[in-house]
Amino acid sequence: MLLVIDAGNTNICMGAYQGDELLFTSRLATDHSATRDRIAVDLASIFRLNDIDASRFSGAIISSVVPEISTALKQAVKKVTGQTALMVGPGVKTGLNILTDNPAEVGSDLVAGAVAAKNKYPLPAIVVDLGTATKVVALDKDGAFLGCSIAPGVSISLNALVGGASLLTNIAMHRPDHAIGTNTIDSMTSGLLYGTVDMLDGMCDRFAAEMTDPVQTIIATGGLGHIAAGCRHEMVMDQDLILEGLKLIYQKNR
Repeated sequence: MLLVIDAGNTNICMGAYQGDELLFTSRLATDHSATRDRIAVDLASIFRLNDIDASRFSGAIISSVVPEISTALKQAVKKVTGQTALMVGPGVKTGLNILTDNPAEVGSDLVAGAVAAKNKYPLPAIVVDLGTATKVVALDKDGAFLGCSIAPGVSISLNALVGGASLLTNIAMHRPDHAIGTNTIDSMTSGLLYGTVDMLDGMCDRFAAEMTDPVQTIIATGGLGHIAAGCRHEMVMDQDLILEGLKLIYQKNR
């Protein structure tokens, strides 16, 4: 089995592959001060919950955009599974041609998502990743990574709104029936959710206008990827895109 882990600023998403079959997925809240042993306990618990024998793992790969826990996470994987995890970063073969000004600064999560999109979907493609940040990635007809846009995620926007406006309180996110809110909660959810989907539609239009060839596929992923279902553009929902990309990167480096 292969253990795949994507550590983001809000959640750590993980799964196990037996060949090409994804046996389970799980999410943990990211603790930026977590120690090796704390993470190891969490990993062992998740494996037990999913009836996974940790000794059966023959490999592991990690994508992390949280430097504070990257080392502890790798050590925890070693402690629980006995496997030394491959960390996605400079020097790791991905098969992805990155055409940005500084390819080394592209997040490993974006790389993994792009690798999966390149291998799974018709190109050119746009990948919309909704998590702590809302990211939009452009891939050309050859699967090269052209660049991306990065904006505050929905949760960050909500926290900033509540923190900066004395009369507004934290709310549970839901899709309102109307864009014109008639109470505070509906007005806030309208601004956050409809504002996000309209921004995504607008960014996809802008990306498409700057790309040489017509866009064939738009893929939505991330912990809040379901929000993109409200977009006017047709989008393929693929919650496991980054995990799939990690599996492909591991296979390329095996």
